Amino acid sequence: MTRTDRILGTPLPAAMTTGTTGSTMNAPVATGRLRSTWRAAHAPVAGVPRWARIAAYAIPFTVLPSSLWRLPFAFGDGLPFGERAYVVLLSIVSELVAFAAVGLVAAWGERVPRWVPGLGGRRVPTPVAAIPAGLGAVALTVLWTACVVTELAGVTLRGEPTPADFPTQAGGWEAAIYYLCYLPLLLWGPLLAAVTYAYHRRRRNH
Repeated sequence: MTRTDRILGTPLPAAMTTGTTGSTMNAPVATGRLRSTWRAAHAPVAGVPRWARIAAYAIPFTVLPSSLWRLPFAFGDGLPFGERAYVVLLSIVSELVAFAAVGLVAAWGERVPRWVPGLGGRRVPTPVAAIPAGLGAVALTVLWTACVVTELAGVTLRGEPTPADFPTQAGGWEAAIYYLCYLPLLLWGPLLAAVTYAYHRRRRNH
């Protein structure tokens, strides 16, 4: 009989006295599964150079600052629901696309995970991963280089003058934080190109 039972003067049902313990025991199990999933998604396959692994892991972090910078605007006053959803989805999709680079050094980039219906366990043909990744690397490099160059020139990608309410026009900390969050995107394309090269070379030799 527990102290609570003695205070109330009657034994409590077993389900009431053990419920907290069961929940406490389930928490470490869930945490353990999450860690296992995280490790499995990031674990490099044999033959991946250390520099390629570091580059692949760094790519999501080049996108994360700008994704976080955008989110407060999704909850600003006066913004329509559609634009709020767009800002949030843009940040989420950007991170998912960036994380796909990890697949170029992990097992799920060479063999489809077994939980994928119809394709689970099948080998990923090298061109299916390497060609989109290579094209993406070129597009990202051109896009973000052009964005930075035009921004420094005081114009948009369309050649129009930068709007007066644009963060860089405010100067001070607002502009500094904007550049701090967006300049890492310049590394996205080159890092992806390097990881793609390592992926193609490794798969070609096997």
